[in-house]
Amino acid sequence: MTTETPVSRAARKKQELRREIVETAFDCFAERGYHTTGIADIAARLGIGHGTFYRYFQNKRDIVDHVITDLVEKVVAALAADNAPDAVNSLAEYRRQSARIGDALARIFGGDPRMARFLLLEAAGIDAEMRERVLDFYETAAELTAGYLHHGVRLGYLHEDLDVDATARAINGMILASILAELRDPSPERQAAMSRAVRRVMYDGIAAPR
Repeated sequence: MTTETPVSRAARKKQELRREIVETAFDCFAERGYHTTGIADIAARLGIGHGTFYRYFQNKRDIVDHVITDLVEKVVAALAADNAPDAVNSLAEYRRQSARIGDALARIFGGDPRMARFLLLEAAGIDAEMRERVLDFYETAAELTAGYLHHGVRLGYLHEDLDVDATARAINGMILASILAELRDPSPERQAAMSRAVRRVMYDGIAAPR
């Protein structure tokens, strides 16, 4: 039997301060913009010195990387267990799973709308490297979605001739459009309507039956 080493009070306080720096920096980015926010602004709001800041992060750009990494980890965590690609065996189960995933993503992005605004509208303008990081995020999302489609094709509840990669990107495009729409209208009713619309296009299409 293994036992976990308890986290010391000092280590716990360091973790808490690191999180506070990230959250405060993000507050400043959202209010002032990334380029007009300085380390002094972040440190002053927290009541810490510059030296303390630099013990945790190299610069404010380092914080942005941390924010995006944290977001990716949350999205990946939402796709585990019952929401994993191989957790279902039929179209009916996949429909229910898709609804759960939609709810999870709504909680992630709706919990702090600034996150979606920063990632989708602002981060790519920081520099060329960050633009590539954002594009990598979209590629990762497409690969994750493709995993569900490949599973459905293998089990036979999705079309065997499905263009998995293109379909994954089309689905993600609808999801991103939903997230952007929620920046203007974050009401639960709007979110639910967008989620239903995406799933209807995914499963039923938009053409009337003949």
